[in-house]
Amino acid sequence: MRSLFRRIKPPDDHTGDPDHILVRHAGEDYRVRVKRRAGARRITLRVSGATGEAILTLPERTPFARARQFADAHGGWLATRLERVPERVPLLPGALVPLRGELHRIVHLAGQRSPAAAGRDGDGAAIISVGGEAAHVPRRLRDFLVREAERDLRAAVERHTNTLGRKASAVTIRDTTSRWGSCSAAGRLNFSWRLILAPPFVLDYLAAHEVAHLKEMNHSVRFWRLTKALCPRTDEAEAWLKRHGTALHRYG
Repeated sequence: MRSLFRRIKPPDDHTGDPDHILVRHAGEDYRVRVKRRAGARRITLRVSGATGEAILTLPERTPFARARQFADAHGGWLATRLERVPERVPLLPGALVPLRGELHRIVHLAGQRSPAAAGRDGDGAAIISVGGEAAHVPRRLRDFLVREAERDLRAAVERHTNTLGRKASAVTIRDTTSRWGSCSAAGRLNFSWRLILAPPFVLDYLAAHEVAHLKEMNHSVRFWRLTKALCPRTDEAEAWLKRHGTALHRYG
């Protein structure tokens, strides 16, 4: 007699999967993070332009050995993509960091406790001066950039919401890598602090883009018409982000 109950296959045990592997190509080892994803339909290998991290993603039931072979077979592609990732720029004295699209040299004011501030040196070159101990320069500089980003974004959001006649329930500044901004169904707007590194019209566009979502929670023709009404330089800003956006993640 045939059983009326269907056998349920127990879930695969992936506890033996490593969290990363090394892929060797042309005598060099490249670190690749391993990640299983329930919704994945195939094995993928990608390199994040924002962080430079290589990630191997595989479906839940795919044998790890097969994914390992896939990664090894794409060693040349991996090496090429990693070489294209912009070199990171630490927030240290002497480094050049863009602020509102203009490169500023980081200057450490040793022995002074003055807050970080943007200005000009004796020759008229743009600088960001940072006081305090040398070990605290990266943190103090990042805090300064986040504050500047929040100030500019809140001002832009207020300007566009006043034009639109809608209010945002909150404005939050984060360090996101997958998107520059977002708008929740509850009207909460989130932005990347790194927009302060871009020219002002780019930051203004992102503010307008997310504010437009307060009325059009989609990317329809009406949405883009509204965004361009709020920010006439929308197309120029989109083009700038496509060319230069990834490079903003190299700082810090």
